[in-house]
Amino acid sequence: MAVVSHKLKGRAWQLRQTSLTRYATLVPELEAITGEKIPYNCHGLVLLATTAEQMDQWRALAKARQAQGWELNIWEPKVLQEYCPQVNIEGLGGAMYSPSDRQIDPVALTQALVKAAEKNGVKGRFDLKITDLKQLAQENLAADWIILATALGTKELTTTISQREGYANGSPVEIRPVLGQAIELELPQILGNPEFQPVITGDDVHIVPITSILPSANRDSNCEANYHYWVGATVEFADEQGHLQAQEELLSTVKQRAIAFCPELALGSMVKTWSGLRPRPEAQAAPIIQKLPGQEKIILATGHYRNGVLLAPATAIVVRDLLGDL
Repeated sequence: MAVVSHKLKGRAWQLRQTSLTRYATLVPELEAITGEKIPYNCHGLVLLATTAEQMDQWRALAKARQAQGWELNIWEPKVLQEYCPQVNIEGLGGAMYSPSDRQIDPVALTQALVKAAEKNGVKGRFDLKITDLKQLAQENLAADWIILATALGTKELTTTISQREGYANGSPVEIRPVLGQAIELELPQILGNPEFQPVITGDDVHIVPITSILPSANRDSNCEANYHYWVGATVEFADEQGHLQAQEELLSTVKQRAIAFCPELALGSMVKTWSGLRPRPEAQAAPIIQKLPGQEKIILATGHYRNGVLLAPATAIVVRDLLGDL
C-alpha cells in the first residue's frame, strides 16, 4: 500500500515510492537470475470507502498523487460493482482504485532473494543463532560492516553491545512485538471477474487473492483448479504485563468483516491460519535505517512494523548508500 498511503511527502512517502519503483525492476531481475517465477499480483488495489468523508479525502489524495505522477481512480458504488461484482456495495460510499499498488508472495520473494544472493557469492549460515556479536569472531566470521536486519532480535543484540562497550546515546534500540493473524480460505469458484483480481481492502481488512489463481498476472500456465484467498489481519498489542497471545475471537471478527464486504467468502473452507509478530519501534518512527549510535560500522535496518515487504527494496537502497563506496 504505497500510492494509497496518505503520506504525501517526507521520508515515509519517499521510501514507499522508491520501493514501488524498484519492485518493477527487481522482480524480473530475480526471475532472470533464479530461473523461477515469483507470484506477483499486478491487478492493483481497491480500497473500499465506508463513509462519505473517506470519499472526499480520497478525491483530494487522487489529485495530489496525479501531480506526483501516480494514478488513483475514484469509483462511485455502481462503478465499483461493475469492476468488482463480488463486493457488497450496500452501505459503501464507493472505492478508490490504485492500479500501481502491488501484492507479492513474501515467502517466494525471500527464497528468490536468498538464491540470487548465493549466485552473487553470498554465503548463508542459517544454522547459526547470533545472540551476541562476539559470536562472529568465534565462528571465524570477520566483518568490515555489520547490518542488523534483525527485527525483534535487535533489542537483544544492541543491548549486548551497550553493556560491553557503551555508546553515545546510551539506551539500546527498543522494538516491541505486535501480533497479527490471518486466514487462508479455499473457495469453489473465483470471486468476481477472473480477469481482474485486485487486493480488496476496507476498514483495515484485506482480501488477498493467492496469485497462483491469476490468469493474466501469473505467467505460469499451470493454474490451480481451486481458488484461495488470504483474509487478514488482526493487530494485537501486549497487555499491561507484557503478555501477548493470539486471540481467536479477533481473527473471527476479521473474517466476518471480510464476509460483509464479499459475501461469497462465507462459502470458503479454511485451509490454514497464520500468526506472526511485527517489530514495532518504541519512541521513534518505523522503520529504523541508520548507523547504530556510537558504532560507525554497525547499520540498523529494522523495525518495519507492518511494512516490511513493502519497504524492503527502499531499505536495501538506503543501506547501500550508508555503506558508501566499498
